[in-house]
Amino acid sequence: MRFVWSVPIAACALLPGVTWIGCGYHVGDQGSLIPPTVKTIAVTSFQNVTTRYQLGKLLPEDIAREFLTRTGYKVVSDPAKADAVLSGAVANFVYYPITFDTVTGRATSAGVVVTLRLTLTERATGKLLLNRPAAEFRERYEVSENPQQYFDESGTAMIRLSRDVADSVVTQVLQAF
Repeated sequence: MRFVWSVPIAACALLPGVTWIGCGYHVGDQGSLIPPTVKTIAVTSFQNVTTRYQLGKLLPEDIAREFLTRTGYKVVSDPAKADAVLSGAVANFVYYPITFDTVTGRATSAGVVVTLRLTLTERATGKLLLNRPAAEFRERYEVSENPQQYFDESGTAMIRLSRDVADSVVTQVLQAF
């Protein structure tokens, strides 16, 4: 999830405590949600009550990979051996057509909205470090206009969505959003 502002970059430089970063922003002097005692994180399997089984498998893998590549935390598979545990669930999946072919009436692009429940808990204290009971993520993809040459891009859209979720979750944890 990226935040888009209509404030020019030069104006952001004048705001105290705000640092402009590429296509997002960061409020200066914000700490991590994770206490210094946490060195290991377990990312558990996600529950999934939707028909998109792929997301339940992709999300924990991508989030764990994102923690490994962007942080100094060790990711472990056993929650009992972790200092913090990230749990999640795919709570809802909605598909909707965005644009249509005016001749055939078929959708030419589609969107999805996925609602996730995410928690990060410090195992020793039970303290909730991150709680997002209804985090929404969106992805858009093209639908082939020719049914004979149809290539379902929804699977690759789920891969992109999972990677975006992983980036967003780790960013939220690291920047205390």
